[in-house]
Amino acid sequence: MKLRSLFVNILFDILALIFSVLFILWIKPGPAEPYISKYLNPFIIFSGIWILTSLITKKYSAPERLKLSRAILHIFFTNLLIAGIATIIIFLLYSVDYSRLVIFGTILCATIIESFFALCDYYICNAKQEKDSSKVFEKYQKIVDRENGYPKTEVYPKDLTLDPVPNIKETIIEESNHEVFNFLSENIDLNVPNYSLLATTTKFNVDKLLEKIYLKIVNLKRINDIRYINKFFESVNRKLIDGGFFIGCVETKNQRKKRILRKFPPIINHIYYFLDFVVKRIFPKFKLTKRIYFFLTRGENRVLSKAETFGRLYSCGFKVINEKGIRGWLYFVARKTRSPFYDMEPSYGPLVKLRRIGKNGYFINVYKLRTMHPYAEYLQEYVYDKSKLQEGGKFKDDFRITTIGKIFRKFWIDELPMFINFFKGELKLVGIRPLSEHYFNLYSKELQEKRIKYKPGLIPPFYVDLPKTLEEIQASELKYLELYEKHPLLTNWKYFWKASWNILFRRARSS
Repeated sequence: MKLRSLFVNILFDILALIFSVLFILWIKPGPAEPYISKYLNPFIIFSGIWILTSLITKKYSAPERLKLSRAILHIFFTNLLIAGIATIIIFLLYSVDYSRLVIFGTILCATIIESFFALCDYYICNAKQEKDSSKVFEKYQKIVDRENGYPKTEVYPKDLTLDPVPNIKETIIEESNHEVFNFLSENIDLNVPNYSLLATTTKFNVDKLLEKIYLKIVNLKRINDIRYINKFFESVNRKLIDGGFFIGCVETKNQRKKRILRKFPPIINHIYYFLDFVVKRIFPKFKLTKRIYFFLTRGENRVLSKAETFGRLYSCGFKVINEKGIRGWLYFVARKTRSPFYDMEPSYGPLVKLRRIGKNGYFINVYKLRTMHPYAEYLQEYVYDKSKLQEGGKFKDDFRITTIGKIFRKFWIDELPMFINFFKGELKLVGIRPLSEHYFNLYSKELQEKRIKYKPGLIPPFYVDLPKTLEEIQASELKYLELYEKHPLLTNWKYFWKASWNILFRRARSS
């Protein structure tokens, strides 16, 4: 067992013992203060016996060595042994004045906590991948002309290995499967030397490639195991020529859930999935727990939604043009369209700042509670191309919205932080909705020019006219702006009460 893991397990065990004894003293009748001073020194000695016995019986490595049920039994019998040792010591020293409830209650409570930790530890140990098995198929490094993208004729760097390989099909199938080979064959002519084939989870192997040389780069390893995903994508972007293609794969959040629920028996599978959700979905969203998450997992086997994966690709200068689910993984083909945005402050937490067009065309950061997966803001063009707009001007079947996000949107909980913008003077109470750049570009030039003359608002004209199409939304906003130009205060007064009536009594919703 690694010293790092051993230290973490011992630390958790000490915390479990402290919590257990305090909990037992709390539920024990009478004030706890006298017991704390009385049991302090014996507790220190008992903790030493507990840890020493656990080390001898290899209790801390049980979740790594044994199946879950055997690991928990191992913990139970080890703690039973410790209880026996404590009993012998009490009998030999005639320490009858020590409460049995405190001693054995602490052992029982600590055993329950340890069993929970063992479940987490077992989950983490099984979630981690084996050592990196990255492969760079240098025999397939293919060079293309920098100018027109066509293969050069027998002009290759001297340090590049280009030995002929008998059967690339067998190599790809060995690394993945036959269906993946067919998918690659549909998107790549494997006989034309203009691509690089990789099976890696490290940016280092991509950095070794020459820049702006390859028409296509294929990675057969899933991106869930890449520590710095955006840096990896940015490196791939640099190696491709303009208009080049990147083909990769990911296990999405939904695919992962199906795999976990199939893998374990009923009840256990939902407990396992709950732990998976807490550690892999909640921990990375907060600064403190994010450090714990990367300390435990090193970023391997992370949970990624389809929206986050594609959003990262778009933010790194790619456009997804094809996708296909193959044996529980999602394979994608992305075309390089520009240089990456190099977002230095990506938003992962529950409070997000959305880039919106404000007065005079300046961008403002509108505060909202997260209702979409991370990086989903980069996918407006993708969702628009796939789904267009539904009634009310929202995207139809928007897969970027999370489950809890749908609840937040239904009751406007997500918009409460927008009052920060209101108090900062960036928004007013009634006014046109603050729009993203993509959505703004869907509007007519006339309305665009008129919109940027005024501050956006918290309560838009939508809730007064209840339009259903984009054209009706534009007409509604244009009517409001024309009335506002003539009578600002009166217009806002009327719109506020009409919108309030529709929201409260007609249950108007924007989505």
